[in-house]
Amino acid sequence: MTTTTTGRTPLTGAVGTAHTRVEGRDKVTGAARYAGEIPFTDLAHGWLVLSTVARGRVREIETGPVLDMPGVLTVLHHGNAPRVTSDYVGMLGVPDPTAAVFQHDRVPHAGWPVALVVAETPEQAREAAEVLVVRYETEPHDIAFEADRPDAHAGDEAAEKGDLEAELAASDHVVDAEYTTPEEHHSMMEPHAATAHWDGGRLEIVDSNQGASWVRSELANMFSLDESAVRVRSEHIGGGFGSKGMRAHQVSAVMAATVLRRPVRVVLTRRQMFSLAGYRSPTAHRVRLGARADGRLRALGHRSLNQTSTVYEFVEPGAGVARVMYDADAHHTANEVVRLDVPSPTWMRAPGEAPGSFALEAAFDELAEKCGVDPIELRLRNEPETGPVSGLPYATRNLAACFHEGARRFGWADRNPRPGLRREGGLLVGTGTAAASFGAGAGASTALATAEPDGTFTVRITAADIGTGARTALTLVAADALGTTPDRVRVRIGDSDFGPAWIAGGSMGTRSWSWAVTAAATELRERLALNTDIPPEGITVRSDTTEAIAALAQKERHSYGAQFAEVAVDPATGEVRVRRMLGIFAAGRIVNPLTARNQLLGGMTWGISMALHEEAVRDRATGGHYGPDLAGYHVATHADVPHIEADWVDDTDPEDPVGIKGVGEIGVVGAAAAIANAVWHATGVRHRHLPIRPDRVLRAGAGV
Repeated sequence: MTTTTTGRTPLTGAVGTAHTRVEGRDKVTGAARYAGEIPFTDLAHGWLVLSTVARGRVREIETGPVLDMPGVLTVLHHGNAPRVTSDYVGMLGVPDPTAAVFQHDRVPHAGWPVALVVAETPEQAREAAEVLVVRYETEPHDIAFEADRPDAHAGDEAAEKGDLEAELAASDHVVDAEYTTPEEHHSMMEPHAATAHWDGGRLEIVDSNQGASWVRSELANMFSLDESAVRVRSEHIGGGFGSKGMRAHQVSAVMAATVLRRPVRVVLTRRQMFSLAGYRSPTAHRVRLGARADGRLRALGHRSLNQTSTVYEFVEPGAGVARVMYDADAHHTANEVVRLDVPSPTWMRAPGEAPGSFALEAAFDELAEKCGVDPIELRLRNEPETGPVSGLPYATRNLAACFHEGARRFGWADRNPRPGLRREGGLLVGTGTAAASFGAGAGASTALATAEPDGTFTVRITAADIGTGARTALTLVAADALGTTPDRVRVRIGDSDFGPAWIAGGSMGTRSWSWAVTAAATELRERLALNTDIPPEGITVRSDTTEAIAALAQKERHSYGAQFAEVAVDPATGEVRVRRMLGIFAAGRIVNPLTARNQLLGGMTWGISMALHEEAVRDRATGGHYGPDLAGYHVATHADVPHIEADWVDDTDPEDPVGIKGVGEIGVVGAAAAIANAVWHATGVRHRHLPIRPDRVLRAGAGV
């Protein structure tokens, strides 16, 4: 039975109350098994061999000596691996050969998979993989990402309104500046892992991914299988941040399981993840702002450039945030890409908005200085009534409320606008702010709600809890919709057999799944009111929100936030320390305050990391990384994280059955800009290139 209801349901009060994770005990005791830990009988282990050259062809692979090594079962490569469909199309509906490994002898970048060694134990597989001899024909490679690349091309359709050049020329104040962000990596706790095996004629995958339905669909497409012949399970995930979709390890595991007819597991090492799991591309931005004397915008131009691979074009939509944030008479934004001999970038927490907001919000701070207007007041003066480019109405837009509450709590009124005046001993102290915005969409999903004979309820949905607390949030949503208590509800997730559902991505997961769960639970509750006799197999209702979501009115739907930061800069060493941060957000109805605050604080911590630490650097000679591990790639640790507060204002989407938006990514947006703006306020020097390393601070000096 199907329902597409969007009406609100009676609530019992579970939603909105703090609730510890329902799977928390299992995780801390080790009872929760992750993809690389689940036992299988007769399990074999695969180890990927990656190219050591940045461009060329595989000329020869010496498999003979490796096949004679203890425990080695096979070596798959382009000469003997199973073929996949040549018209394979990825999630975005365009050809995506990134995961279609071992199909040709071409090497498009350093770290490209050229072989898979399979053995009885992971130790045997690794030893054999490390001694496998691969000979290449090398070609000159190009990994030079620069803002002025002449071969850059449009990554999406530019958004244009008005005459930008004319409005800039007529402006009283103009900012025209370039900003850059480096290559960044997801660095989640759990490495990518997948086990493939055939059960009769059905392919089963135990995986760590952000959408079992997504991975099932792509594997079925790639291996020319009916989707019903593929089952993907992903119950516990130790982080993803956008990287855990279709990757080489799943495909190579399926290939090996097909050849050997036994279960095969492939787990990526931390170093392998730097070339196989995607990353946030480096970005270069040119932001041009033109304002009247009072700070109201006449012109807003934002060009964002990112690198992509020669294998698959990925666009980091850094200019997208400018299209929804501020109004202007002329509004021109464009996202461009340049193809290089590098691995394919991918989504990384707040894709587009994270790097784009750094450029836009830093430029707004520069404009505030030129106009002599408080940075918060400048933003409020440029609040749009409708979408600046789309012209669509906003579903809700409570950015002003975030700034008013944040300014009050942070003590913004006591701030002297002049930089470099506040000193504590040898330290320069400053404060900064920035706005945040992230889309609040919903994807079609299905859910199953069952009333069990013992009086409990089971909810099944192909959701993914990547550490966000989604399983707990869905338990609270289901309890309210069923009119019961959370302890009587069991939510099962991460199994593609439960039916199609949206991925854990785009801050759309919990909203999309809650919609489907609410619809199923509401109809089940209505059926139970008419019939209290529950058969031994229970009573099950299936929902499908496809029609309801398609019927939503076209509006600008976003979460918003106001970020505040205080920093101390040591001009003798160049060290920048964040002392405190405050984020106030308008992110819809908060389902579980405990895990929601955790998500927001985590995002703000990412902002510290982005502003001061994270930077993956490539060797132009080899095309590979310097220090591709968590020793060489620096992320913020406990010593770097100060007193951080995150809170929210009332903000409910009236067209959502639960009233929620999403908190997974909004905490990242604007955080790096707030820190960079605080560094300017402390030192009087603008830093337009991230991260703000000590050497950059020392070279720039203090301008006051």
